[in-house]
Amino acid sequence: MITEAQLTAIQAYALQRLAQDHSGHGSDHLERVNRLARRLAVAEGADLNLTLAAAWLHDVIDDKLMADPIKAHQDLADQLTELRVTPAAQREIFDIIDHMSFSKSMDGAQKLSLEGQIVQDADRLDAIGAIGIARALYYSGHVGEAIYDPELPPREHLTKEQYRNQPGTAINHFYEKLFKLADLMNTAAAKQLAASRTAVMHEFVDQFKAEWVSED
Repeated sequence: MITEAQLTAIQAYALQRLAQDHSGHGSDHLERVNRLARRLAVAEGADLNLTLAAAWLHDVIDDKLMADPIKAHQDLADQLTELRVTPAAQREIFDIIDHMSFSKSMDGAQKLSLEGQIVQDADRLDAIGAIGIARALYYSGHVGEAIYDPELPPREHLTKEQYRNQPGTAINHFYEKLFKLADLMNTAAAKQLAASRTAVMHEFVDQFKAEWVSED
């Protein structure tokens, strides 16, 4: 459905669109997500090139990254048409990247194809573990959030509006999102990876809080 030449061009487009990112969603993130997506796609017998195309493109229309997400959506559609990606393949890609984000699932789980489930798992795996810790702190600094405020408890029932528009803290982000991701994984391989990565985050947060009050 997606040729190797089209996939190479899609990769170049995605890397160019996020080349100036300073929020933790740049080229290194895209490359890690693609390596994870490839691994999961092979294990699950998914359409590899479709999976990788969506993995490269999953952030190029994200409303937290793009100043004009509607225009970004149209730009991507134009680019895929220019690359002669079939209408059916374009629909598959947009069905994945339009519905896979954590914020979209806050109003209820989104129905995704196998390829979409894999890309979602790969993206979520890169949000947890040691890499996830670094990205969480980096992103909180990028948007001006505090690292920690013991007087500000994590929000137990976070809404999409709060998630997008009300600042929290880097440490609360672990409770509000990152610790929850392991239970939201779709594939068996992702669940296994998520368990060990989540343990790393719990150890970090426990140690962080101990050091915060000098009880380590």
